[in-house]
Amino acid sequence: MNIYDALDHLPAKKKAYFTWKHDIRFKRDNGKKSKEQFLKEVQMKTLDSFIKWERTSQYKSLVMLLMESRIASDFEDVYKVVVDKAKEGDEKSVRLFLSLQKDVQSNAKLAAKTFTVIEDEQEEDDDLIID
Repeated sequence: MNIYDALDHLPAKKKAYFTWKHDIRFKRDNGKKSKEQFLKEVQMKTLDSFIKWERTSQYKSLVMLLMESRIASDFEDVYKVVVDKAKEGDEKSVRLFLSLQKDVQSNAKLAAKTFTVIEDEQEEDDDLIID
């Protein structure tokens, strides 16, 4: 499960709060909403109930999923730096590159399995009516 799947299982206000607080949005044209704008959007006066929710295991689990997705982006940035230094001949970077290469290959195999499962599920639920 990824962060977006998990957020889809939340009530609308909690989903809105989590995406607002952690700046998870697709449209980057507009700036982040202020606290006042957010409260107006969800028709609430304070963040108290959300702050209370932050102490729950549900919220903490969402944060872990969010961190997992951000780690993937960070990994890509680190990988680019290591590749550049390895191409320059830095011995430590070459060893690190070879290690990262093994990690990437094993993770790619896991990812391929994930997409195979998703593809199989989509084939099973294609909304076709068979008479």
